[in-house]
Amino acid sequence: MPAVGAANSWMDDVPVVEALHLRSMPMMAAALCFAAGDVLARRWQETFFLAAASVLVLTLAIGSVRTRQRIAVIPVLALWVVVGCWCAQIQPPILPQHQLAQYADGLSRTVRGRVVRVRSLRSLTHNSADAEGSPQPWQAEPGAWETEPDPATESVDLDVQAVEEVTPDVSTMRAVQGGVRMAVSGSALPLACGDVVEMPLRLRVPDTYRDPGAWSHSDELLAEGIAVQASAKATRVQIVGQAERSWRCRLYAAQTWAAGRMDAFADSRANHLLPRRAQISAQDATMLNAMLFGDRGGLTQTLRVGFERTGTFHLFVVSGLHIALLAAAMFWILRKARAPEGVAVISTIALATGYALLTGFGVPVQRALCMTAAYLLARWLSRETGPLNALGTAALAVLVLDPRALFEAGFQMTFLVIVAIAGIALPITRRLLTTCNRAIYLLWIVRLDASVPPRAAQLRVRLRMFGVLLEALLGKHARDIPRWLLHAFVWMVDAVLLCAVTEICMVLPMAVYFHRATLLALPMNLVAVPLVAGLMCVAVPMFCLSLVSNWLAMIPGAIAALLLHAVNALVRHLSHAAIADLRVPAPSAAAIAAACVAMAFCCWALRLRKRWGLGLAAAAIIPLLLLWPEAPLVRHGVLEVTALDVGQGDSLLVVAPDGETLLVDAGGPVGQAPSAERWDVGEEVVAPYLWSRRIRRLDAVLLTHAHSDHMGGMPAVLRDMRPRELWLSVEPGDSPDLHALLAEAQQLGVRVRWFRAGEAFAWAGLQASVLSPEVGYGNAGTAVNDDSLVMRLGFGKAGVLLEGDAERPSEAAMVAHGRVTPTTLLKIGHHGSMTSTSPAFLAAVAPQDAVISVGRHNTFGHPRFEVLQRLEAAKVRTFRTDRFGAETFLLTSDGRISASAPASN
Repeated sequence: MPAVGAANSWMDDVPVVEALHLRSMPMMAAALCFAAGDVLARRWQETFFLAAASVLVLTLAIGSVRTRQRIAVIPVLALWVVVGCWCAQIQPPILPQHQLAQYADGLSRTVRGRVVRVRSLRSLTHNSADAEGSPQPWQAEPGAWETEPDPATESVDLDVQAVEEVTPDVSTMRAVQGGVRMAVSGSALPLACGDVVEMPLRLRVPDTYRDPGAWSHSDELLAEGIAVQASAKATRVQIVGQAERSWRCRLYAAQTWAAGRMDAFADSRANHLLPRRAQISAQDATMLNAMLFGDRGGLTQTLRVGFERTGTFHLFVVSGLHIALLAAAMFWILRKARAPEGVAVISTIALATGYALLTGFGVPVQRALCMTAAYLLARWLSRETGPLNALGTAALAVLVLDPRALFEAGFQMTFLVIVAIAGIALPITRRLLTTCNRAIYLLWIVRLDASVPPRAAQLRVRLRMFGVLLEALLGKHARDIPRWLLHAFVWMVDAVLLCAVTEICMVLPMAVYFHRATLLALPMNLVAVPLVAGLMCVAVPMFCLSLVSNWLAMIPGAIAALLLHAVNALVRHLSHAAIADLRVPAPSAAAIAAACVAMAFCCWALRLRKRWGLGLAAAAIIPLLLLWPEAPLVRHGVLEVTALDVGQGDSLLVVAPDGETLLVDAGGPVGQAPSAERWDVGEEVVAPYLWSRRIRRLDAVLLTHAHSDHMGGMPAVLRDMRPRELWLSVEPGDSPDLHALLAEAQQLGVRVRWFRAGEAFAWAGLQASVLSPEVGYGNAGTAVNDDSLVMRLGFGKAGVLLEGDAERPSEAAMVAHGRVTPTTLLKIGHHGSMTSTSPAFLAAVAPQDAVISVGRHNTFGHPRFEVLQRLEAAKVRTFRTDRFGAETFLLTSDGRISASAPASN
């Protein structure tokens, strides 16, 4: 520390915030240029021109460095752009593994492969708090609703070595490479990393919903090296040998071992002897495994959604927060123990690296570790330790190793958080709080008043006056109360500003990737982050002590449980508030670009002496730029009907000529009731498609009947899109799911309308006619297909007939009553089953086009060949969602129709 009163003391009246210059953050500039080259390479693949540009830029860079150094920065930065292009082009692509995928044909084949990862799914099936469990992506892909009857106990990833080739005469094992994720049911297997196993499997390719905005599960798995999935019984898995264990396998094994040790403590007698509120339950162990080791496999969907709604899901992502807390604590302890700075730096980096390996060494952890190491090494070597420059170093290192990371949500969110803290929040707090910090520093050394600015000196005098007064009234120890109070005020203001600025910047990724405006994120993080920091400080020692003895870990385990229960109770309580669940479409490209420019302007303007208020104004408008409502992407003057790809289910969007919207059904799992713990097609497919069209609210939703493949996604659609009306026809006597849906509609203020055959009404410039069910029709039992609400929407000479799952009896009644008239577009009933689309009904409708909503690999044989043949004989142009994905039809008032496939995800 400099001597008291020294001229170069930080207390002197020097600029509070240094202006932003290229020389102060060269690595950040290099990282940004590298990212620009990475983006350019995705759209420009001309290797010859890239090589010529490389030679030219390299020549200019060398020449300018030798002759004109003032302009050398331009070709040097251009060189980083070229390097980014080259790294993106030479990075090996993610292989589609077509050779393995061709064996996913429904046949049972013997598969041999090397175990690379084993994860226990015990917490999903034995968690008392969530007894139903939460089917995860490795148990069954979205859309593959036919799963094993027994719950899966383990998830096993295999590097396939050979697959059985089945022919009519003989079967042989053929060498094949690829990855398979296998859900194993039955007793847990003693599998270890590197084991070679062999078992019969029925391979299946994960479904991809080809709708704009929809999440692609198959792409996510392929990025992990998994091309197909399967289910197997533990009794049929045989260990046939051993193979070399890869580094990836060892990292997964370390993560699984650590999570297993945490589960073992939760099951231990030492933990069960604690009071109930101080015990770590199975769900608590799952949460700790996610927070400490990055193993989020056991998190239930309800738990995930609660933390997403309150903007605190980042607590489950092992990244900058966890690495920084651990490194800061370790560095502080070593320095307090008088360890040399070099020893403290190296030891801290080594410990952080070990912890990173224990978490599976995911990309967020790699970024955080690189950032921490860069900062500590720069500090030790007395180099520029600016956080923006350190961030540039970390980002550049990650992008060089993996250029695809630039397009991952995790990388973007980590980058934005640090830019928010170091680039925006830090200058604000320094400008607003430097006077208070200078006043607090060595308050009772009076001679320091001469070396601080007048405002700080005046504040120091006032604090001492109040301190002397309190000392006279309350005693000697009371004189520091004013200093403590001011210090607490500074800390609170600093925390509020830090969280506020971070949440302002996080509006962008939350809107783009999660379609959420987390209005409760600021107050929640103000409370949750300190609690989690304390939780980390006791959870890590608890884990280490449990390795020696569970009895030694009792006290830190009890403290960790209390802190975790406090966080969980707060999230659970606030996540149910209506304000916590504000869903928004992703902002347009122009809005995203404007928000990024505003963030960059903030970083620059806040460092200006007299215009830093402009930076505050720019920060304030960032949320407005991103959340300002934009006009929906609809075509006016035509009737639009889009059949969504929701697998083996139905969901269609109807857009009236004046822009009003109607959603017909919302897909769902076949034969399964809607559940918050299951993968939700309404949340993951239907709503994202609507958001991709910038639709914030639906005018109406139509539920044809109460079967799960039509109404499974409807609860999520009601919550996310808040429709004004819900159209129904029949309420079966035994349909608890429909009763629950009606109760939720009432709670959300959705008007419910009931229709029967013969009714007609005008809606949004269209003429709606109800064709079925009949007025006297009733159903006291469970829902059946003939409950379907069949409606025709007419637009001039054009029209669309929405048949739902109506079968031959309903079709015959519609024809007999003369309600069926020629229609431009027909939504084929019951996914192309033989029970619908009778010859008489098809002849009466006489459609030009027809669309069949059906799932790939479905077990029902839909659509039936006889129905397709019937459509072909009638010269009906037929479209299928299992072949082409989402299909959009545009109908004009003069009776013309055109079809197109929207850009898929």
